[in-house]
Amino acid sequence: MRVLLAIDGSRSADRARDLVATLSWPRDSQIRIVAAIRHGDGQERYTLDTALDAAERDIARPGRWVDRILLDGRPATAIVDEAEAFGADLVVVGSRGHGPIQSMVLGSVSAEVVDHAPCPVLVVRDAPFTSVVVAEDGSPSARAAADLAASWPILRGLPVTVLSVAETLLPMPTGMTPGLYDEVIASYHESVDDARRQADAESVVTAERLAAAGVATKPATREGDAAHEIVEFARIHETGVIVVGTRGHTGLARLVLGSVARNVLLHAPCSVLVVRAAAHREHAQRRASDRPDAVAPPVDPWTVGAGH
Repeated sequence: MRVLLAIDGSRSADRARDLVATLSWPRDSQIRIVAAIRHGDGQERYTLDTALDAAERDIARPGRWVDRILLDGRPATAIVDEAEAFGADLVVVGSRGHGPIQSMVLGSVSAEVVDHAPCPVLVVRDAPFTSVVVAEDGSPSARAAADLAASWPILRGLPVTVLSVAETLLPMPTGMTPGLYDEVIASYHESVDDARRQADAESVVTAERLAAAGVATKPATREGDAAHEIVEFARIHETGVIVVGTRGHTGLARLVLGSVARNVLLHAPCSVLVVRAAAHREHAQRRASDRPDAVAPPVDPWTVGAGH
């Protein structure tokens, strides 16, 4: 497995580093730690170099290939380009960064990396990896997210809840005559019943599919706004990571307000693993044909008695 960890010296990046250090990666996984600098002075470059060295020492374990690179360029672009060149299976970032974006719930660099990375992106927050919620809505992106939750070694052994949300917002009577509103309400109750049945079916079918793959899983259904209910479920049940699919074609910063993936990313109390269906499929195809001309991994310092 190839993992790209992006750090910037912030406290949030430190949490991402600590998580990467403690997760059980498959043997011979390659973990590349990167930081990016654009027009930085000598002190800033030294600070990032020091952070990279510390992260490399913290993450190094027997059976892992760990290296570090200080990238030059615009951070989000440099991280995405390196993920592509490295053939990363996963990009790991903190949820916030230095500077003005510290006041934001989700840092602009993290959001842009999520939107453009060629593979799934894990946005790290404080909660430990003790359980998983897979957001299910019947879409191809949700299926890709569920498949990843079932197959990835870092999630193996964790209990999984497949959560589907029936959106049941009551229509407002503004501008309607009483008779018309009564008809709308009657139609609304029918559609709510359909939404509940569909949500129940989606969560059950996906949970059964994951169970057949050997995953300890159960279905759950809630009603209301999808993003709000996913976030609240995770909060109440002290979830460790939410796995959510997204089409992600238009840029997280430009998506219309109400995008489920965007709002889960912004407000989740725990880490969020974002799977863009198209990028995940293309990446899997590349890895399946991968790659007679691939560059050999670096020498493992643990096996030769060198390194940090």
